[in-house]
Amino acid sequence: MKYFDELKRTMEWLAQQPHTLFVGQTVAGPGTFMFQTLRDVSPEKTLEMPINESFQMQFSIGLALAGYVPISVYPRQNFLLIAVSDMVNMLDKIPAISDNKVIPKVIIRVAVGPDAPVHPGHQHVGNYAEAFRKMFGWIEVVELNEPQEIFPAYKHALERTDNKSTLLIEHGNYYNQK
Repeated sequence: MKYFDELKRTMEWLAQQPHTLFVGQTVAGPGTFMFQTLRDVSPEKTLEMPINESFQMQFSIGLALAGYVPISVYPRQNFLLIAVSDMVNMLDKIPAISDNKVIPKVIIRVAVGPDAPVHPGHQHVGNYAEAFRKMFGWIEVVELNEPQEIFPAYKHALERTDNKSTLLIEHGNYYNQK
């Protein structure tokens, strides 16, 4: 089992589930390494977004409130930082604010950008997993280091009965290494 193959298989499985929708940059067409894991997903299950990370998170929260399970895709953690305010102040707090009457489930898919074969610059390869864990009380942060962790983590994120949102962190270097 290879890291990339497990991601691709998992994304195709998620696309077959009711109410799921992939939202983000390069989910409907090429542009980043993550697109290759979505290349065989039906276009009806993808919604390409402009480069506007904060809006994307707000839109994903809205989809969740409307009954969808959005898989909000951010190719790099460095750029997910732009949406962190929306995650900390809205997505993570809605359950507390609503006395657990409103619990939007968003699956956030993000990567530590690959630094090989060419280093893309320091603004593309950050890993903020520990910082995210410290900021969020409701959103679970899961780092995917091994291929065998991928499917169970995404399946749990989709099927969890506590309806928590989940931030799943992939490693771009592992796409070709493991």
